[in-house]
Amino acid sequence: MSVRKKYPTDFKAKVVLEILKEEKSVSELSSEYGIHPSILNRWRNMVIEKLPSFFTDEQKNLENIKAQYEKQIQDLYAEVGRLTTELTWLKKKSGL
Repeated sequence: MSVRKKYPTDFKAKVVLEILKEEKSVSELSSEYGIHPSILNRWRNMVIEKLPSFFTDEQKNLENIKAQYEKQIQDLYAEVGRLTTELTWLKKKSGL
């Protein structure tokens, strides 16, 4: 039995980019890198399938960051208002 090869993700990305550029055929890249064409096709299909989710995940991430930022601003304004009220009350009580 042979042991399965594990390829690093940066290597896979490099190979898939070359496939998507279409400067060389899948069979040429297969012989160049010593990887079976079906594996290269599987990698390409995985990238093409997951590509739309990349943009939606990025958009969701931006929306989450924006919501957190706005909540933080609201909390800070509430804190400033509370502290201003306390300061006014303390000045009034101390006779300043």
